[in-house]
Amino acid sequence: MQNNRIFDLIVIGGGPSGMMCAGRAAELGSRVLLTEKNKDLGKKLSLTGGGRCNITNAEFDTRAFLANFPEAKEFLFSPFSKFSIQDTFNFFEKKGLPLVVEGRKRAFPKTQNANDVVAVMKNYIKKNNVEIKSGMKVTGLKKNEDGTFSVQTKSEETFIGKKVALASGIGGEGVTILEKLGHTVKEPNPNLVPLTTDAKWIHALSGVSLSFMTIRFRQDGKNKIKKTGKILFTHFGISGPLVLNTSFEVKKLLEKGSVTASIDMFPDTEENELDRRVWRLFEKNKNKLLKNILPEMMEKSLAEQILNLPDIQLAEKEANAVTKEERKALVKKMKDLSFPITGTLGFEKALIADGGVALTEVNFTNMTSKIHPNLYLLGDVLDINRPSGGFSLQLCWTTGWVAGSDARKTCIDK
Repeated sequence: MQNNRIFDLIVIGGGPSGMMCAGRAAELGSRVLLTEKNKDLGKKLSLTGGGRCNITNAEFDTRAFLANFPEAKEFLFSPFSKFSIQDTFNFFEKKGLPLVVEGRKRAFPKTQNANDVVAVMKNYIKKNNVEIKSGMKVTGLKKNEDGTFSVQTKSEETFIGKKVALASGIGGEGVTILEKLGHTVKEPNPNLVPLTTDAKWIHALSGVSLSFMTIRFRQDGKNKIKKTGKILFTHFGISGPLVLNTSFEVKKLLEKGSVTASIDMFPDTEENELDRRVWRLFEKNKNKLLKNILPEMMEKSLAEQILNLPDIQLAEKEANAVTKEERKALVKKMKDLSFPITGTLGFEKALIADGGVALTEVNFTNMTSKIHPNLYLLGDVLDINRPSGGFSLQLCWTTGWVAGSDARKTCIDK
């Protein structure tokens, strides 16, 4: 094997945890190869937070932060004691990218541009002379007798890593590689993912957002989930932080049967009071069409879709021609705007995937596999559920940093 194909560390996956791991190990003197199946590094990172990148959550109390990982928090205290939320702030700010904190303690780059985060990470690995192979898909990982790994690629090239870090996420080839290495892997499912519906009037509202709404998810006529917050309509269904953080629960409901979503557009107003508001609006605009006056109470395109629903059909009626029963049906619709949920989008649109390596098979003091001590398991490879709001990326920064630091240390030891 030629020396130019032998590395102290090979990192598989050029996302946030992979870039952090590669940069840190190289910064400490290791010879590092970073492989990425896409043509460019940080592809999903550039899209996070609506293109702004919710880089972390500014909850500086580690115990309070890890409460957001209820099933995994006991495992995570060790790595977070080595690289904390404050360390993330320091890391990016020292590299010329100050952060700002917004609602729910979500931290973003001050520039509000996710590409600037990608640029910092690319510069970090470039400055430390990480060798990069992009557009290269890893197809297999073979453990050699001397403890090293042979990394096999689709282009039939093979590289030798004294150590390997798997940071490719859990979809696709990641599962196969881990199972062949003897790991217990929970099959992945998209998580923190938009919900779909076949209601065409919802599709027609693509791009419209509702800032303070209550949404209920019903099954068998009973309310199963209730959340309040911002909802974004899309060409396939609904999205936004509220929906993303509820998608895991909704997905579980869908496994049991059909699910209906119901939006209360005026959660702080009782139905009787809302009826009086609508009546006063009609009285003030008696000779005007409803399609021209209802936008005083809601976004215009939303008003148009509601008024044209089959069980409403009031768009072309003047206010003075609307019966009491029709008005009350409209008010009821504004408090219970329902539509079917047909499923979730797939891995490509998911912020994270649940599933991955069983946590009991990972040494969290340095992020190595308990089965293969020269193998690091990072980020989405781990079976850890977490909400949106910066928690997923912080998990990547922390596990990447801890593994990169350890990779260099153990190479020195040997």
